[in-house]
Amino acid sequence: MRIIYAGSPEFAVPALQALINSDHNVVAVLTQPDRPAGRGRKLTPPPVKVLAAESHLPVLQPQSLRDKAVQQQLCDLRPDCMVVVAYGLILPQTVLDIPRYGCVNLHASLLPRHRGAAPVQAAILEGDAMTGVCLMQMEAGLDTGPVLLTEKTDIGSYETTGELTARLADIGQDLLMRGLPALAADKLTPQAQADDGASYAGKIAKAEANIDWVLSATEIAQRVRAFNPWPVAQTLLNGQQFRVWRAITDDGLIDQCHPGEVIELSAAGLVVQAGSGVLILQEVQLPGKPRVAIQDMPGVRDLSGTVLGV
Repeated sequence: MRIIYAGSPEFAVPALQALINSDHNVVAVLTQPDRPAGRGRKLTPPPVKVLAAESHLPVLQPQSLRDKAVQQQLCDLRPDCMVVVAYGLILPQTVLDIPRYGCVNLHASLLPRHRGAAPVQAAILEGDAMTGVCLMQMEAGLDTGPVLLTEKTDIGSYETTGELTARLADIGQDLLMRGLPALAADKLTPQAQADDGASYAGKIAKAEANIDWVLSATEIAQRVRAFNPWPVAQTLLNGQQFRVWRAITDDGLIDQCHPGEVIELSAAGLVVQAGSGVLILQEVQLPGKPRVAIQDMPGVRDLSGTVLGV
């Protein structure tokens, strides 16, 4: 098939690579405009653009797909299908109607649960035991289209958003490679999404990463995993920003202190009282320093009785 590929972040790279390696013809790649990133705020291309450029594919970076000239440019490419993976722009109906087989989307959740921009984080935040990837026929609503194929996977007990996203990206590329031939052969049966169980996972705000020590240890641990690698869970340690990259809970330890109070440094890590239960910090980062195992942090043995977050 002649395919226009629309995607932007690292999650969208494996599916594009699979298409490049296949017999399909990627006639153009749509991706977000380059944006400032890092401490120097250097203009940085999206990961999908980097791969597309390395593969000598035409790249389009419109600010909007509502521009009539952009729509005509897409139409002139005569695509059989548009594959959309975490692109980041709304596709108007005019664009959805261009490809012969329509537009399909790889979405990293078990729809209708966790529609929206942050499905992987939402699954971890809510303590889901399972997630997956759906290949969906796109329509005007946000992630509301009929589902063509689904692949499920268990979420690891300590799996972070970064780790789970990478796994789901690999699952997604396999799902896409199975789905496209079946779509062309009219061998897929679209399943309408039920309204029951539908939920929306909006973009993560940086402020959400501030740890509220009144929450249970389980809830805080879920946030630590969900916000790794961004925006990274954080609290205050003696007035300084203190990032928590990895943490676990221990139901065997007894509640005994004020929420946020450091109980001890154990073999497992730094034991901190939560609203209920205790959190064990295992990988942390001080301002201007690299992330380290808690045992390697300077002064960590003197923190008993210190209250975090104040």
